Amino acid sequence: MDKLVYTAASGLKAHMASQAAIANNMANASTIGFRADRVVFDRLEVKGSGFNSRTTASEEVVDADRREGAIMQTGRPLDVAMTGGAWLTVQAPDGSEAYTRRGDLQVAPTGVLETGDGFPVMGSGGPITIPPAQSLTIASDGTISIVPIGGDAANPQVIDKLKLVSTTGSVTVKGLDNLLHVKGGGVLPEDMEAKVSGGALEGSNVNMTQSLVDMIENQRSYEVQANLLKEAKTMDESGASVMRMPS
Repeated sequence: MDKLVYTAASGLKAHMASQAAIANNMANASTIGFRADRVVFDRLEVKGSGFNSRTTASEEVVDADRREGAIMQTGRPLDVAMTGGAWLTVQAPDGSEAYTRRGDLQVAPTGVLETGDGFPVMGSGGPITIPPAQSLTIASDGTISIVPIGGDAANPQVIDKLKLVSTTGSVTVKGLDNLLHVKGGGVLPEDMEAKVSGGALEGSNVNMTQSLVDMIENQRSYEVQANLLKEAKTMDESGASVMRMPS
């Protein structure tokens, strides 16, 4: 009896975690550059003497969906959309390098160039700092140029270049901060062929229709596991009544 109970309970736990991942994807359907989490179910066999008759369920967020999102034109000079397999390098909270597709850039009061969620953008020599300027442009290769206050608009000055990388050939994982990290640590080399589209943003790649279907299927699977627990209770009560001595 305990085999059925533990198997059903592990299934309930896995489906609850999967439901949380699906809900997180749906909540970020309008987040710039968001990559949907991919959940995979697996079975875990309990080894030991006798038959391997107890198999529990396990779920894990193994990766993020790497498909590109829709490109939206904004006309804002600080907005950039990474094209192809390019990723923008930012500084993670622990000081290490991480990578994102979020391109709604902004200049902090300190002059540091940041993403919309507050991560400093990395350039050729570290975090990029923007001096006071009357205009700013970002070229397709990530080169940042400004026209200083009172300067000649016909002669912009190059101040830095966005560090754009490619994940091809490297093992990267998505962290809880929604940033991509090199598995085991390390940094990716700059991709000199990477391009960006200025005045545009890449939206989330979450497919709402598919997410709704996944949520319904996951809920139905959860109900199946819950019914197994009810059946185990019924069987246990039936067995107990058979063994009960008549008064």
